[in-house]
Amino acid sequence: MSTLPSVDLGLMAEHLSTHEGMINKLKVYHINTTNPDLKGIIALQINVMMSHVRVMLFLINPNNNEYVEVPDLNMYDVSNQRADGTGVNKYNDKWIALEAHAGAKLMSNENYTSALLMKNRNVRNAHVEMALQQLEIQKRYSDFINRMGWSFVPHADTQEQVKTYQHFQHLLNN
Repeated sequence: MSTLPSVDLGLMAEHLSTHEGMINKLKVYHINTTNPDLKGIIALQINVMMSHVRVMLFLINPNNNEYVEVPDLNMYDVSNQRADGTGVNKYNDKWIALEAHAGAKLMSNENYTSALLMKNRNVRNAHVEMALQQLEIQKRYSDFINRMGWSFVPHADTQEQVKTYQHFQHLLNN
């Protein structure tokens, strides 16, 4: 029988509650999204998060004494879950994409921050891998949002960049 540090168990219990809410929200988005590319990213995220739930439950199970691996992101085939182009309520794909992107960012950050606090090596390593997978999903949302022309990134002017560079250049002279 294997026991976990209480901090690891508490963080995973919190993560499982978050996963429950996120998965259900993503299922609603999947039903209501009309863009096939966006629908595919959402399906991938649902499958990945369900896998993360399975991994955490294996890690929590005191009868499990084996090292638990997070399945590779390439293991998920969502091609058969692509959209037929009809959303039930014709929700706005833009806000769904923006919010799903923010959700992936939040999950990545939460997994990585939690991993820094976790004591069990397997639990910690699994959460670092989960963070990286959510980061990859976030990137896919970003690419989609950029393709659709829905992003705006302000840029500093050259003068401000030069001032900043000059201000910190002394760090290299130490």
